[in-house]
Formats: sequence, structure tokens, C-alpha cells
Amino acid sequence: MKKNGINFDEVFKLYYRPLCLYAIHYVRDVDIAEDIVQDCLSLLWEKGGEVEHLKSYLYVMVRNYSLNYLKREAVFDMNCSPSDLEETLPDEELEEYSVMEARMWTAIDALPERCREVFLLHKRDGMTYKEIAELLHISVHTVDNHICKALRLVREGIKALYSFFFG
Repeated sequence: MKKNGINFDEVFKLYYRPLCLYAIHYVRDVDIAEDIVQDCLSLLWEKGGEVEHLKSYLYVMVRNYSLNYLKREAVFDMNCSPSDLEETLPDEELEEYSVMEARMWTAIDALPERCREVFLLHKRDGMTYKEIAELLHISVHTVDNHICKALRLVREGIKALYSFFFG
């Protein structure tokens, strides 16, 4: 889909995941973060994509929609001033962190299925090698091999993504 010279499929592929991760830092809910990002991308589409600095525009838009959501849902402390948030939510760091986190999840998503499953059970769910081995009916040694392989492939995947975009 193109509008005013902007390929929205490419914009979506490039920014959707990092923007969702960015929004999660504010709203602390995956579904709400996705809704916010979809609303922002829809609004960009409706405006025709006529924006000078697209990346900055999207991040500011997502931040503002996230803060509006918090205010609307009374999650936000109304006695809090914007200056109180400066140390808590540094936008540049959150943006950089969300991009790095998106790269990491892209690399994890590319892992072979069983390797990814073992890796996530250990890293995300905090299970021990022994617990994973018992759950999946495999040896502890096999769990260790999957974790080592996953770490190597994630490292390589992050380096490959980084050099693709910035190399």
C-alpha cells in the first residue's frame, strides 16, 4: 500500500514491533500497546503520510497516545507534572531500548521451534534445565545444547540485523 510515496507495508514492518515495545513501557499491557500503535499508524495513513521526520513523529505520537490512555483510564497520577516523568521515562533511552528489544525478539523468533521453546522456558519463564528436561521429556544435556545454540544464534542474529540496518 502506497500513499503519497510512502510504502505503508514497509513502515509497518519497520516500526510496528519497536513502537509496541515502546508503548508497553508506558501502558504495561501488550494488547493496549498494540491498539495504540495501530491507532497511530491508522492516523498516519489517514493523514496521507505527509510527515517530515517519520520515525520521530511516530514515537512522539505513540508516547502521547500512551499518556492520554493513562490519563483517560485514571492510571496516571493527576498530581504528577511532566517534569516528574523526565527521570522515570527518558524517551531516547526507551526508544533505543525498544529497538534493541525488537531486534532481540526478531532473532528469537528466527530460532528453530524446539530451540526457541527451550530458550524461552529458561529465559522468559525462569525454569531450570532439569525442569525443562522433565517437562519436554528430554535430557538435561539436550536442554543445555538448545540453550547454547539459542544464545549463539540470537547473538549472530542481532549482529546480522544490526549490520543490515546500520552496517
